[in-house]
Amino acid sequence: MSTEIEINSPKRLRHLKLIGLAALLAAAGVVTSGIVSRVQAKQELTTWSAQQAMPTVVAYTPKHDSATQALVLPGHLSAFVNAPIYARVSGYLHAWYADIGTQVKAGQLLGVIDTPDLDQQLQQARADLQNSQANEKLAASTARRWTQMLQQDSVSQQDADEKTSDLVAKQATVAANQANVRRLEALESFKRITAPFDGVVTARTTDIGALINAGGGNGPELFSVSDAHRLRVYVSVPQDEAAAIQPGMVATLTVPERPGMKFDARLVDTDDAITPSSGTLLVQLVVDNHDGLLIPGEYTEVHFALPGNAHALSIPASSLIFRQNGLQVAVVGHDNRAVLKPVSIATDLGTHVEIASGLNATDRVIDNPPDSLASGDQVRLQGKPPVTREANGAALVERRAAESAHG
Repeated sequence: MSTEIEINSPKRLRHLKLIGLAALLAAAGVVTSGIVSRVQAKQELTTWSAQQAMPTVVAYTPKHDSATQALVLPGHLSAFVNAPIYARVSGYLHAWYADIGTQVKAGQLLGVIDTPDLDQQLQQARADLQNSQANEKLAASTARRWTQMLQQDSVSQQDADEKTSDLVAKQATVAANQANVRRLEALESFKRITAPFDGVVTARTTDIGALINAGGGNGPELFSVSDAHRLRVYVSVPQDEAAAIQPGMVATLTVPERPGMKFDARLVDTDDAITPSSGTLLVQLVVDNHDGLLIPGEYTEVHFALPGNAHALSIPASSLIFRQNGLQVAVVGHDNRAVLKPVSIATDLGTHVEIASGLNATDRVIDNPPDSLASGDQVRLQGKPPVTREANGAALVERRAAESAHG
């Protein structure tokens, strides 16, 4: 019995060794497979993170401007003729006949002033005139008699000359008194306040019984009359566009209170000078307003159609980068890497700018570039599908499931 056991023991030991070796090899394979899958998952995660860190940008090629370019500037409307009316005589307002908004004709009565002081001065002047005229008649008859007496040698030449000179003095006094009467009569005519031209009353700053002081602009005007059949439009044009502004140009006006309506205005003149404080050229246009749709003093937008620069490239203003190195634009270079190019602006059109230098027509300009973008950074053009996080996540889940299955 003991002899049989001793014979079978070496065989059983060898069998156990083979089983252990196989188990060891299987465990080593599982560990190796798990390590490899972990390394691959880490590499994929690193690749995905790098792809997500790469900015996605929109690129376009700059375009040449068309034959004309639009220039929109703010302006204000003014009456073609505006006349503040002041009193030329002092007194009290007797009555007024036109209030604000009244359409008036040239010469139409606006108000009447009572002038008691002026009336008395005119009466005195007329009395002085009558007195001087009577003295003139007496001096004239005296001079005739003395002249006749001189011919008869009844008086001396000296006495006759004195009478003749007295007549001349009396005639001068009459002329002066006549001029004074005419002056006061002219002032009397200013008691009637009339409209100087056809228009509309835009202000009335007096009322019945108000004290009126004569003046030429020292005090408030009594009335203000404006001719709004045509309106002047004043626009300040930037110096960069001043050379394109020429008399005779036609512009289009829009006003906020009449959306969708446009009014044609003709450029008549400029002040031919650049204002130092603003660097602009003052431009005057004229617009017809017979329909009365436009109001003097209101704000308007003036749309000019200026000839474009055939060599300038137009890009959106959102593509510009403002940094310490100056104005730059980011373009997509070789291998989809960003390149920052310094540029200079020819014309700023608000939402778009014209580039004078620094860009080529074949450049792929990046719109709205990230603030951290630098030359040499890798970028992804929009439209190329990136590796999504979900796809990477699904792959990682599968690999981790496989790792768990392998223990």
